[in-house]
Amino acid sequence: MRILELSRARTAFLVLTLFTLMAGDAWRYTIGWTGFAIVVGLLAVASIVMLIVQRARWNLGGLPYPLIAFLVLATLSLVWSFYPGATALGLAATWFTVIGGFAVAVTFSWAEILRGLGLALRFVLGMSLLFEFVVAAVLRRPVLPPVPEPGIDYANLPDKIPPMLYWSRNELFQVFDDGKIQGIVGNSTLLSFVALLGIIVFGIQLAGGEVRRRWGFFWLATAVVNLAFSRSATNILGLVAVLAVVAAVLLVRRAATPRAVVLTSVSLIVVAVGALVGGLVFRAQVLGLLGKSSDLTNRTQIWQDVSALAQERPVFGWGWVSYWVPWVKPFDDLAKNNGIRQLHAHNAWIDVWFQLGIIGLIVFGALVVSTLSRSWLFAVDRPQVLPGTPGVFTAASLLPLLLLVALIVQSFAESRLLVEYGLFTLALLAVKTKRPEWEPR
Repeated sequence: MRILELSRARTAFLVLTLFTLMAGDAWRYTIGWTGFAIVVGLLAVASIVMLIVQRARWNLGGLPYPLIAFLVLATLSLVWSFYPGATALGLAATWFTVIGGFAVAVTFSWAEILRGLGLALRFVLGMSLLFEFVVAAVLRRPVLPPVPEPGIDYANLPDKIPPMLYWSRNELFQVFDDGKIQGIVGNSTLLSFVALLGIIVFGIQLAGGEVRRRWGFFWLATAVVNLAFSRSATNILGLVAVLAVVAAVLLVRRAATPRAVVLTSVSLIVVAVGALVGGLVFRAQVLGLLGKSSDLTNRTQIWQDVSALAQERPVFGWGWVSYWVPWVKPFDDLAKNNGIRQLHAHNAWIDVWFQLGIIGLIVFGALVVSTLSRSWLFAVDRPQVLPGTPGVFTAASLLPLLLLVALIVQSFAESRLLVEYGLFTLALLAVKTKRPEWEPR
């Protein structure tokens, strides 16, 4: 308990947890899967200990029911799973990830979470640009991970190594000629999403006066550079969605009467639906502007293959697995992209349908929608410092809503909402917006 009261120890745990969730491949590429498993295991044990020590501050009955239902359904799927061993492995990862999010929600305040996110993002984004600069200016060649992924033998690789295997493709100096950087996370799409999170967090810190303006703008610029140089169409759309949500929140906050709030909200819903319909109708033109092919980099074929399997077990699915395991059927030959076997469906919703069926899709949808609605209210409801006394809106109250909006947009092109930082953040937001009285003083 004394350790939990030490500011530096609390910050170190939070930053290490967030860094590991966002840059897991950086660990795996340098210390291997065994070392990574040790780091994750220590963080998981620390999370469990934190919950035990603070057991008087929380209770299971206070957890969001959709979150409980999702965990129960995923666990029960072990009974009907087509691959029970893989399901058991996936369940361990899922439970530890959710427990980690739960522990952070109970232990840390919103202010601490915002600060911890800022520090972790500085490490990931700053180290990514430095890493890519060293590769481009000093090594001047693509770089493979020092520790190869399981099942990959560098000695027997083909003459033309698939680009997805490189840690860095040495494209920093080609970013204005279709080049993309991958950073320490080893993936341009993931780096782009982390950069989007950086824009959200650094922007909130600047707006709220949480950091010195000079350094705040420096790190905001760093995030923008990472987003521009990694060039992910999904996360560019995510940035547009985030900015639109910020504008919507500010409009609702400015409404002076309950009637004005209702009218503003209805108008915003109509505009959002219109934008969504327009995006679907003019999908090809939008993709063209973003430099994307009509098949979304082979994603549509993966979606078709996974959907075909989902229809074979439509109600309860094939069994929970979180990340796919390539050594069991049907994952051993399910989907390939650029010659590399994929470990997820590149769409969280299709993945949930495939793994947990229509029932799982309903439960998971309820979890996301309920968390989104509470995050919206957290952002637009004026806080009360004293009973009967209206409080002041803060920039920090936008954090849960903007994080979740970014995750939702990404969920239609990636399945990371079901694993690592995506599931962790969803669990954290679900718990923390549900039980504000658990907020540490």
